[in-house]
Amino acid sequence: MRKIIIVLCLSFIAYKTQAQKLAENQLGAWYMYNGSHKLSEKYSLKTMAHFRYYELASEFQQEIYRLGLNYTFTPKTNVTLGLSYATGDLAYDTSSANLYEYRFYEDLNLNSKWGKFNAKHRVRLEQRFIHKNIVIDEFQNWIRYDLNISYPFSKTWSVYAFNEIFLNLNRSKRFVQNWTGAGFLHKLNNNIKLKMGYFQIKLPTKVLKRVQLGIILNTNFSKKTN
Repeated sequence: MRKIIIVLCLSFIAYKTQAQKLAENQLGAWYMYNGSHKLSEKYSLKTMAHFRYYELASEFQQEIYRLGLNYTFTPKTNVTLGLSYATGDLAYDTSSANLYEYRFYEDLNLNSKWGKFNAKHRVRLEQRFIHKNIVIDEFQNWIRYDLNISYPFSKTWSVYAFNEIFLNLNRSKRFVQNWTGAGFLHKLNNNIKLKMGYFQIKLPTKVLKRVQLGIILNTNFSKKTN
């Protein structure tokens, strides 16, 4: 009987240790830079660099860089055409072949006011060229829809919430993931904002939890007219 109890206890400890190593049991972090650089009345450059981890400061998951050219039709409507490069680790707490991606993307951005709330809609098409496990190359078409709502409660602070859904058009089961989160924006000056938030990544079989810490840089290189 004593041996049975010992075996059961050891099995339970081993199970708990393994469970604690699952990615869905960790609080990960995204460290983010996003920039918008106005070139003229209609054109601007969009830049981005994200560093993403399964844990707060370790267990690399992904890094992604993005560059796009934005054209403004009206204050409420603009589009972006761009290119992304991403590399990532496919597995948490175990060795795995890295994933490399080149992506072309096209954004349609719509801005609106809901009373005192600012609403932003983004529809993104992505053409992903994926290389993984050394020998596998894939091409995938994705579509994403993001709704972001913010509310300024002072001159320098605002709160935001967002939801973004991802669909893979090359699969019969098109749903890939859904991001849902909220946080705060703090305006340091006319050029720099800080972003602090929390969100969940809902996958078909699990949910990942992430903290967001970021800086947003806006610059204006357009010619000034008197």
